[in-house]
Amino acid sequence: MSGISESVFGVIENTISPIAGRLSSQRHVMAIRDGFISAMPFLIVGSFMLVFAHPPFSPTSTWSFAQWWLRMAQQYENVILMPYNMTMGIMSVFIAAAISYNLATSYKMNGFMAALLSLMSFLVVAAPQTADKMLPVSSLGGTGIFTAILVGIYTTELIHFLEVRHIGIHLPEQVPPKIKQSFDLLIPVLAIFFTLYPLSLLIQWQFGMLLPQAIMALFQPIVSAADTLPAILLSVLICHLLWFAGIHGAVIVGGVLQAFWLTNLGINQQELTAGQPLTHIFIEPFWLFFIVIGGSGSTMGLVGLYLRSRSAHLRSIGKLSMVPCIFNINEPVIFGSPVVMNPTLFIPFITAPLVNGTLAYIATRTDMVGRVISVVPWTTPAPIGAAWSTGWDIRAAFLVVVLVAVSTLIYYPFFKIYERQLLAQEDPLPQTQAQEA
Repeated sequence: MSGISESVFGVIENTISPIAGRLSSQRHVMAIRDGFISAMPFLIVGSFMLVFAHPPFSPTSTWSFAQWWLRMAQQYENVILMPYNMTMGIMSVFIAAAISYNLATSYKMNGFMAALLSLMSFLVVAAPQTADKMLPVSSLGGTGIFTAILVGIYTTELIHFLEVRHIGIHLPEQVPPKIKQSFDLLIPVLAIFFTLYPLSLLIQWQFGMLLPQAIMALFQPIVSAADTLPAILLSVLICHLLWFAGIHGAVIVGGVLQAFWLTNLGINQQELTAGQPLTHIFIEPFWLFFIVIGGSGSTMGLVGLYLRSRSAHLRSIGKLSMVPCIFNINEPVIFGSPVVMNPTLFIPFITAPLVNGTLAYIATRTDMVGRVISVVPWTTPAPIGAAWSTGWDIRAAFLVVVLVAVSTLIYYPFFKIYERQLLAQEDPLPQTQAQEA
């Protein structure tokens, strides 16, 4: 058994870790990840207003407060949803600009000018002016996320290509820097209208759809596959293998999954506002509040066990970790136990979130709990975050309690083994006396 463990740890340390390390530091991956993070405040506020516009009460409720909220939401729906329309409704606009900005700064270029070019380019292909002088917004939300990523990268790489080869309008040194910066974008703007714009027109004429809709059609099989239980479990497994090797797996896996999470969220929100059944499950709050409760590894249950441990080391780690763990910060327990590269805790650290993901997926698929409709700050305590993200579905909070209990049972036998190992190190004399007796 020890030989198998050494082989597994060797693969993680020598193969997976180097690849993950290079991937996490790759400039385009970092730009996409940081771009999504930059857009998060807009998405949280917009999601909150969407929940407020759709009260978690039945129209037949006899509670006076519920009836008042339902009447207010119906009467002032357009007013309440305006913040949502200007945030979640056009989230791809923020993402396109943010990705371009972060990628440009990694090249030591002017991030602001790159973001402006990306914003213009995205609007050219995603919201061309119609015959009635209106800008369509259907592709500015979740439908346009993949296009926003591609446009943000393409426009920045275009600027970088031209800058490295000194292609542009060269003004004298006496020209003020701000004027020079504006002229630096003239050639890139022309290049966009000679490349992206013709491509957008071709897609419209040939297929009768905008470029974001065409790209979304290409990605649709991947998006659908990413919303299945096998895809969820594979993501959880990769994340926790990286964590076990000492690499922040949530940053790497979450960065890759953000596009799918936001796409699924956008679809759910469109279905909610249209009064249709919600279809997607795998969205970031599902990961945060149902799978990794208390942090990666679903360590909330483990911290609870630590608090009652006979080992002084584990008790101290439990006391230090309890409050951060409530807010989904579990580095103290992961590195203080340690869980990283600890063969005794390897199996439950991987198994607990896999079991949580399976149970939560089944519960959501069978409509025992509602689907996610809003983004919630990741530091929100899990029961509150689960209820909030599902439109204040109280059943989601109860599910979290059940999942914590299940993960505690999974950790328990391995915790006892590890506790005995530490007790032998902390007070070896009683152990020796027991053996002599």
